Amino acid sequence: MLKIEQLSIRYEQKEVVHDFSFDVKKGEVLSIIGPNGSGKSTILKAVARMLPYSAGTVTFDGENMKKLSSKEIAKKMCILSQRNQAPSDITVRNLVSYGRYPHKKWFERLDDEDYAIVDWALEKTQLTHYRDQSIAALSGGESQRAWIAMALAQKPQILLLDEPTTYLDIAHQHEVLELVRELNRDTGMTVVMVLHDLNQASSYSDRIVVVKDGYRAEIGTPEDVMTEHMIQSIYKMEAEIQHVTWDTAPRIQLKNTVKC
Repeated sequence: MLKIEQLSIRYEQKEVVHDFSFDVKKGEVLSIIGPNGSGKSTILKAVARMLPYSAGTVTFDGENMKKLSSKEIAKKMCILSQRNQAPSDITVRNLVSYGRYPHKKWFERLDDEDYAIVDWALEKTQLTHYRDQSIAALSGGESQRAWIAMALAQKPQILLLDEPTTYLDIAHQHEVLELVRELNRDTGMTVVMVLHDLNQASSYSDRIVVVKDGYRAEIGTPEDVMTEHMIQSIYKMEAEIQHVTWDTAPRIQLKNTVKC
């Protein structure tokens, strides 16, 4: 569905992502992990064409993304950043309705079909009760759900999430990731996430890409990727991998020893 081949990205004269390749299969949840500054978010933004890349190709269903207009891309994918800003007095429903504008001509207003999709997105994210409230009145988890609802109303084939649980407490992190998994399961939406928490990546991903210093270190299922050797090699931490009976995903327990 989405194919990234030999991607290289520069900031001024410094190359920060090197010859990076991976593919995203239709309907899967793929997470990108790695230490701070390894290039995770940079790769995601380049895929969404928010950042230019100096070499390589990004193709969507065989089409070169560089040849697509911004409007065409907006119909295919949506990216949500760590922090998303909107006027404090905008209502939840009005925010979600912005997801419909990529499907309209510049002079067209939203019609009944658009508002039906907006209401569907609110229902899917359990925000119907908050539809007339301002974004500023929502909790962190509710606000993040509102932005995901806007993305859902956009009806993209791929949802790109850049550290969606940053700044949220543990309960809201769980709530947001459960929502993402539910949307993936119920709508078939493909999801690519940048995550910091290794246990979250293990629990909510079909496959994981590991980034180190701008290079692809590993790619595979959580069972394949989440190993003691990978964590020591990438994060310079000793860890124990545990498998629990109620969850097939590996669980990472970091030890106190840090190797520098």
